This record gives sequence, structure tokens and C-alpha cells, in this order.
Amino acid sequence: MTKLTTALLIASVIYAPPVWAEGEMLVSLKSMTPETALTVARAALADCREKGYQVAVAVVDRSGVLQILIRDRYAGAHTPETARRKAWTAVSFRTDTQAMAEETQAGKEASGVRFVDEAMMVGGGVMVRAAGDLVGGVGVSGAPGGTADDGCARAGIEAVQGDLDF
Repeated sequence: MTKLTTALLIASVIYAPPVWAEGEMLVSLKSMTPETALTVARAALADCREKGYQVAVAVVDRSGVLQILIRDRYAGAHTPETARRKAWTAVSFRTDTQAMAEETQAGKEASGVRFVDEAMMVGGGVMVRAAGDLVGGVGVSGAPGGTADDGCARAGIEAVQGDLDF
């Protein structure tokens, strides 16, 4: 490299506007408090108990990190991990798992996502939103079928939705 080429390269780096000059350098994110996550989990568990289901309920933050996990006394041994994976899948793919169960069937365009590690394409994983922003997810496992799990998860969210939207 010649001295002129080196000088031009250095000058272009020094005097070029930074890539972030037109945009913000920081973002603000909303996240549920542990108390809110616990309220969601308890409400989902209570809804399932009323219907006679023994389940596990997992609540994750917007990144899919576990915040709360509750397993009812007779829920199957597999239910805690399944609930966590359902919640993780909902926030990771930004889609409730009930819809993903259908959209990822063999032969459909999105079927390949079923091979993503940790993904659980079974109903019962639901996103939690606050005024439209994703703040977490809830997963329920142990009710008789994904539709029943989904209903309990939604009941958990309903317990806090009014407060989240303010």
C-alpha cells in the first residue's frame, strides 16, 4: 500500500460521519417486574386448577429468560421444561405457539423452524404485551391439549393486562 493510499484510508475513517449519526445509539425496553410475572403465573395456574388441570406455568422476559416457574403438585415431570420452552418460543418467534403449531406443519413454508433447538410448536405459549410492546411470554403445559394450555395462559395474562396497558 502506498503512503497516499494509506493516508486516504485513514482520512476517510477519521472524517467519515459515524454510521449511527442519524439514529439513536440506545434503546429503551419495557420488561415485566418479577411481581407481575408471578401474578401472571398464579392466575394461569388458578385458571387451570378451576378446570381440573394439573399444569406447570413458566413466565419469561422479553428475551426468553425464565422469570417464574410454578408446577402444580400432580403435573407431569415433563411439564416445567415444556412450559418454559413454549414461553421461550412465543417470545423468540414473536408468535403465539397455537398459531405456530398450525403454520409450521410439514409441507408449509415455515416447517423448517420446527428444527430450531428449544422451539416448542404446541399450543400454550403466549406473548405478553404492554401497550403493544412485547414484555414477555407465558407458557402452560399439562392441560389436555394445546388449546386448553393456551386458554390458561391467556387467563394469566388477562389478570394483569389492564395494568400493563396503562
